[in-house]
Amino acid sequence: MKVLVTDITWADTAIEDEVLAQVGAKTVLARTGDEDELVALVADADAILTCFAQVTPAVIAAGRRLKVIGRYGVGTDNIAVDEATRRGLPVTNVPVYCTDEVAEHVLGMLLALVRGLVPYDRAIRAGDWSLATGLPTRRVAGSTLGVVGFGAIGQEVARKARGLDMEVIAFDADPDRVRAAGAEWVSLAELAARADAVTLHVPLLDSTRHLVDAEFLKAMKPTAYLLNAARGAIVDLDALAAALAAAELAGAGIDVFEPERLAPDHPLLAQERLLATPHTAFYSEESMRDLARRAAENVAAVLRGERPAATVNADALATVR
Repeated sequence: MKVLVTDITWADTAIEDEVLAQVGAKTVLARTGDEDELVALVADADAILTCFAQVTPAVIAAGRRLKVIGRYGVGTDNIAVDEATRRGLPVTNVPVYCTDEVAEHVLGMLLALVRGLVPYDRAIRAGDWSLATGLPTRRVAGSTLGVVGFGAIGQEVARKARGLDMEVIAFDADPDRVRAAGAEWVSLAELAARADAVTLHVPLLDSTRHLVDAEFLKAMKPTAYLLNAARGAIVDLDALAAALAAAELAGAGIDVFEPERLAPDHPLLAQERLLATPHTAFYSEESMRDLARRAAENVAAVLRGERPAATVNADALATVR
């Protein structure tokens, strides 16, 4: 059997090769991940493993032998899930693998912003050792963190934030989940108004696209910070750029963008109050090993005729016996 790997951000597929060899499958790694290349390579593939490449309806339609599409990661917005479901193909994902990494990244960005670490570092390299460069700095302890989306990552951010003596409030579609974890459930509007920092941990859905818009940003305190390590399209980046330019926010830590590579002249990138990272919150040496193994194990399970550990389209599992 053949498993088409559309793209990876690590060195090789050694872990996937080991897992898939147990079901008699071999991997083929695409060179570019472009649609035309994937259409050609998928013709005789039994499965797809994809990281960021677009698995379009055309790619799925070309895979006449496909039995499963596996995602390296949580979100599946780069996969035409509806088309896969229509063809009876399970789409698997790895919903929990980088919980610590994302939580650490988010809180790291918050601490850097609140303590003025980036402007101080830039100033010292330019020969400016004055205290005023990074001011005002604030105390994190005693401040309020608003968590939007209280799944595994949101809960871990909350747990670690309490270790910094932060108060946690949260908005989630399931209030009981928030309360069971010992946090205070609030409406989205109340969270925006009360939080000293807002961190986003919801999936990208029609209902969450531009969830943080100009109205949301205006509701936040001018001393507050926005953090996003979920999906870029959850935030209206033009509105965020305007809010930062007008000093309506103290700062923003953004790891994900829409599009993923902003044009160099995008107004957001001109804002000194922005701390930007290149979609790296998920990454650590440990998390990448976990991700590769779990994604491959999902695909291997389906190829064996078993149910995978996680799937986003349960209806398609009827084809897996």
